[in-house]
Amino acid sequence: MKIAYFTERPYRHINEEVVLKNKAFFAVPNTHFDRKKGSDDYNHFLDEACYAEEQGFDAVALNEHHGNPFCMGNVLNVEAAILARITKKVKIVLIGNPLPVIKHPLRMAEELAEIDLISRGRLVTGWVRGAGSEQYFNNANPAYNREMFNEAHDFIIQAWTKPGPWRYEGKHFHYRHVNPWALPYQEPHPQMWIPGVLSPETVLWCADHAYPYIGLGTSLGPTCDLWDFYAEQAAQNGYQAGPENFGYLIPTFLADTEEKAQKLGRGFVFGGGQNAFSAPQYTLPPGYNSKNAIRNLAKQPGGSWLGINREKMQGGDDAPAPKATNYDEVREKLVKGFEKGQRNLQLLIGTPKSVIPKIKQILDVIRPGTLTFFAVQGPVGNEDRLRSMQLLGEHVIPEIREYSNKIGLKDPFERKTGSAKLTHGTKRAPVVDREALKFFKYEA
Repeated sequence: MKIAYFTERPYRHINEEVVLKNKAFFAVPNTHFDRKKGSDDYNHFLDEACYAEEQGFDAVALNEHHGNPFCMGNVLNVEAAILARITKKVKIVLIGNPLPVIKHPLRMAEELAEIDLISRGRLVTGWVRGAGSEQYFNNANPAYNREMFNEAHDFIIQAWTKPGPWRYEGKHFHYRHVNPWALPYQEPHPQMWIPGVLSPETVLWCADHAYPYIGLGTSLGPTCDLWDFYAEQAAQNGYQAGPENFGYLIPTFLADTEEKAQKLGRGFVFGGGQNAFSAPQYTLPPGYNSKNAIRNLAKQPGGSWLGINREKMQGGDDAPAPKATNYDEVREKLVKGFEKGQRNLQLLIGTPKSVIPKIKQILDVIRPGTLTFFAVQGPVGNEDRLRSMQLLGEHVIPEIREYSNKIGLKDPFERKTGSAKLTHGTKRAPVVDREALKFFKYEA
């Protein structure tokens, strides 16, 4: 198993009432941004990645969002390039570059090749469609999102593997001269991981390409369903899916006492936390998601990674005008969601002693080959963030690594995805443990 560290690199100096009144992080006015504090945060988060390497993490992960204080990773390739030079061993995982909103796959191919060369082959590329709000920010048509994603991905693979120069004329992208000089260090190209939040189309696409699918904190029951969906498609394509085909990202915060962990762990709901990334009209613009994907999101216990639930989806522009907001009531509701998220094993908050058994329970059920710990959001100071990482490194990682070896969780570097071939007519093996899932009861 590979164990990774991830942070959204939040801007930690904004009053939560600003976010609550805006009803989301997206579109909070940038007049609230303090340049010096932002500079300090960027440098600290780079230091955190180096500290993760010291603490024994196998990888550090980066993502990209735009126009909000929830994530300062506006251009993740800049950060990845810096980490390629200042780290020595860790994989640099991108989850990922939003291909449809960047709109320049040739430039993307060149940037990533440079990063892989500087790191001497430690890059793991990851492609995303970009959240719905990214379509607004980058003036991208959401109706073309998926087909632009597919075309950009296919073009980048060609740019890395097809000898140049050559001309390209596609539906959305056109290049007179394709001949990138710097090619990736890894041959034929870096490994690719694809994150998702219960979109069946994305899972199907991953299985067709034999790419690892990374579940972003989704609840265990629906995650099992998606794993099985992937495995069925993999079998149709002639291979047996295994732990190497799956990864899982889980919000995690540790402290020396349960009381301190619970107090600081509320950073996951600071200003609405991941439950208020963007308002539904921005998260789900027309044409962005399929009907099946939206139905899956609405069924999520307590909402999904991007805060979409049935209540929010029914609160559109034609909904009755709400009464004046009582922010104490909003905070109380958020704290209840924080507590329920822990009971549903979608948040891991506590000491190593209390958290390790929960991690093992997750591993027993969904059997991922990679596990990524997502650091706390909100106004948590540097010292407490680093202490959480230290507790993970000293206590959690060694035990989880040993346990993953015991139950046979191979990662995609140990066993190539798609390499376990199935002969025609052979029944696939299970990829999740439904019996282990029976011991867990969800709260809707």
